[in-house]
This record gives sequence, C-alpha cells and structure tokens, in this order.
Amino acid sequence: MAFIEKDISKLQCNPFDLISKDWFLLTSGNLENYNTMTCSWGAMGVIWNQPSLTAYVRSSRYTYDYLEKNNLFTVSVFSEAYRKALAFCGSHSGRDCDKAKETGLIPVALNGCVSFAQAKVVFVCEKTYAQDMQAENFLEKENVSKFYASDAMHKLYIGKILAIYENDD
Repeated sequence: MAFIEKDISKLQCNPFDLISKDWFLLTSGNLENYNTMTCSWGAMGVIWNQPSLTAYVRSSRYTYDYLEKNNLFTVSVFSEAYRKALAFCGSHSGRDCDKAKETGLIPVALNGCVSFAQAKVVFVCEKTYAQDMQAENFLEKENVSKFYASDAMHKLYIGKILAIYENDD
C-alpha cells in the first residue's frame, strides 16, 4: 500500500457521507507517541481562503491532549471493511490499550503526523483555530441537554488542509 498525494482541486467526495457515514480516524502526534479516535462529526470547507477541516473533540478524550500539544492532525477515511476497527477505536481509550495493535491497523508517518496504511483517503491538517464550545452560545438550547448532559462539551479545531493522500491500493 502506498499513498499518492492528490491535488485538492481534483478531490471528488460527498463530505456528508465522508464524515457521518464513513466515519474517520482523527490522529495527532508522531509515530513514537500518538493517539487516534473515531469521529463521525466534522466539517469541510473553506475559511480564511484555505481549504479546511473542522474536528470536534471532547476534553475528556485522550486525543484531546494530543491536539492541544501538536500543530498537526490527520483525518483518515477507511472503506467499510474497516468499520469494526473504527468502532473499536471509538469505544476504547488509548490510555488503556494500543488501538493499532488491537485492530491490526498499521501506523504510518505522513508529513510529520500519523495515519494508517489501510486508509483510503488521508487529509493532513495544520491547526489554525481552536475554541471551546459554550452552552450559552447554543441557539438550539435542547442540544445542550441532548448532547452534553453527561459529558464534556466539544472543542472545535479548524485545520487548514496541507495535503490529501489517496491509497493506490
């Protein structure tokens, strides 16, 4: 398996499917020290004249610490064949286990960050903005109790897309 860098203007995808239906692994750190988590919430678009991805991470997640300490993160999208591995990565903490070892995912270095050899598409991003969500800023107040009654609010991380890779497999 080898990754080929893709021109962002040639990217053909439905971001709604890519994020909410396909899920993705959000990863930060380097090969010696990283963490990854499964996400199904995010946004893709243009801000400050740059193609960008926004990821949402609760402060209670182990990956949060990595995002706070590192400027880079990857968003790695997988085929349906890896749904079980992504489910594992979303339901287990990297504090307690080695997710790659447990799932058979193979970590690889890409542009100073980490992805996985089995990913079909990888976005390498550099943080450009981060902000904690605040309950008082919700216009649909029911979302506070619906999504945050028993866990921490999300912090949003906007990352400019530095590179996109597709797996040639």
